[in-house]
Amino acid sequence: MGSACTQGLDTGFVDLGYLKVAALGVVQGITELLPISSTAHMRIVPAVLGWRDPGSAFSAAMQAAALVAVIAYFWSDVRGLVVGSASALMRRDFKDWSLRFAVWIILASVPIILAGLVLSPVLNACGTPLRSLTVIGLSCLVMSALLALAELYCNHQRTLDHLSLKDAMIVGVAQVGALIPGVSRSGSTLTAALFLDLKREEAARFSFLLGLPAIAGAGLHEFYKLYKAHLDMHGWSILAVGLIVASISAWVAIWSLMHLLERFSTWPFVAYRALIGVLLLLGLGASVSG
Repeated sequence: MGSACTQGLDTGFVDLGYLKVAALGVVQGITELLPISSTAHMRIVPAVLGWRDPGSAFSAAMQAAALVAVIAYFWSDVRGLVVGSASALMRRDFKDWSLRFAVWIILASVPIILAGLVLSPVLNACGTPLRSLTVIGLSCLVMSALLALAELYCNHQRTLDHLSLKDAMIVGVAQVGALIPGVSRSGSTLTAALFLDLKREEAARFSFLLGLPAIAGAGLHEFYKLYKAHLDMHGWSILAVGLIVASISAWVAIWSLMHLLERFSTWPFVAYRALIGVLLLLGLGASVSG
C-alpha cells in the first residue's frame, strides 16, 4: 500500500492507528540506535505484515525518542559536558576537556545538519526513490562490509580522552551517510569510530554523544514541518504513542548494545546486516522475475 501525504509530507503512520504505530514504535526504538538501520526495518516490517508504509515523517519524528533515550542513558556524560563546559567558559579556560569535546561535537554535527537541510525535500517527499527496498538492501550490504573491515583491520585500543578535532570531524562526515536509507546513523558513526581504533564500547559512546545535536535537530525540524502541514490532533496523538513506546525501546537497545560491545564485538551486526541486504535483493529479484 502507498503512503498518505499531508501537504507533501509522507504521513502514512496516521492511517495505521494506535496499536500498529505502537508496534512499529518498538521496532523503531530498537533499530534506531543499533547499527542495523531503522529505515530498513520501517520498510520491511510493514511490508511483511501487509501494513501501509508509516512514511519518512514518522521515522524522522522518532528521532525525539532516540534523543530521550540517549540523554537518559548517558546522563552523567551529558551533564558533565554541559556543566563542565559552562564552568570552563566562566573561567575562560578554553583548554578544558569538557569544553573542547562539546565544541567538537557541535562542529562535527554541521555536515549532517547542512546536508539534511539541503536534501530534506528529496528525503521526506512522498514516494521518494531513496526509500526503495533496492537502495536499502544495497546500503545494508555496503555497511556490513565496512563494519567487517573495521573489525578485521583495527586494533580498538584508543579511548575518548585521546581523540582530536580531526577524529571528531571524520566521524561527523561519516554521519552524513545516515541520510541514505539503510545506512543507519549509529552504523555509520560507529563504523567510522572503530576505524579510528577506538575501543568498541568507547566508539559506541562517542557515536551516541556526537549524534545528539543531529538527532535533536532532525526531530525538532520534523515536528515543525508536521505543525506547518496542520497535522490534526488525531495524528499527533498517534505519533505520541509511537514516541513513548520508542523511547523505552531505544533505552533498552542502548543498554543491550553497550553490554554486548563491552564483552564481544560487532560481528553479530555484520552478519545481520548482510543477511537483511541479501534477503531484500533476492526477494526483489524474485518479484521482478516472477
